[in-house]
Amino acid sequence: MTEVHIRPAGPADLDAVLAFWKTSAEGTSISDDRAGVERLVARDPGALLLALEVPPLQPGRERGKEGEEGELVGTVIAGFDGWRCHLYRLAVHPDRRRRGIGSALLAAGEERFAELGGRRGDAMVLVRNERAQHAWRAAGYAPEEQWRRWVKPLTD
Repeated sequence: MTEVHIRPAGPADLDAVLAFWKTSAEGTSISDDRAGVERLVARDPGALLLALEVPPLQPGRERGKEGEEGELVGTVIAGFDGWRCHLYRLAVHPDRRRRGIGSALLAAGEERFAELGGRRGDAMVLVRNERAQHAWRAAGYAPEEQWRRWVKPLTD
């Protein structure tokens, strides 16, 4: 029987993360490339959390190592800028949904925020992604309709 282990991503994980997002994440961002994710991990090494489905722990083996073998089944970016706690790229493999992986990733992100002194988490959720909206509501998040996200690409 396998278990799910959550740990921060490192440089060795980035290609797998990018491939995972193509099949498991909704929407895309200008930062969804190798350089963008490398910058994230270099600037805030604990922000990109991975859920790995791993075989049972064998004697002498440790959990939590970068590049740890296991199937990537979920991600969340729990970014903290010193003032606000932002959640991005909560994604669970379509074949592994409704098994508590997303909830475990959110709990790990929220724990990270609490350790860093964060007081409120927010998430960007696509308006058209009703499944995600339901999941966020179930996790205790609520939309704030008075806010609108404004963006400006800084590169061509």
